Amino acid sequence: MSAERREGSKMYVVVNTLEVGPETAEAFEKAFIDSMANLEGVPGLGRSTLMRPEGKSNTYLSTMEFDSKEDFFAWLKSDSFKASHSDDQAPGMQAPNTVASYTVIKDTAA
Repeated sequence: MSAERREGSKMYVVVNTLEVGPETAEAFEKAFIDSMANLEGVPGLGRSTLMRPEGKSNTYLSTMEFDSKEDFFAWLKSDSFKASHSDDQAPGMQAPNTVASYTVIKDTAA
């Protein structure tokens, strides 16, 4: 991420929390990571992550950082979105989840 992007624009971040039981965690991770291949070249997408919980938590976090809210909404209408969400029967993909979105007002990187 460039200093210009950090200082000059308002990044739009989407956070998805997913409750995945330990019995499906490994298969979920593989399916989710495989689906992330569909994100290559998405306009305005700077970063996408999947984070595994530590300790006894079953809550995974997935984040997507877009240059703008408009870029995110354009992605929702794209073939990339459809492909990323095409296998709703993949292990763990039926997990309860919550999606929240944020506008970054300050970003400090080392």
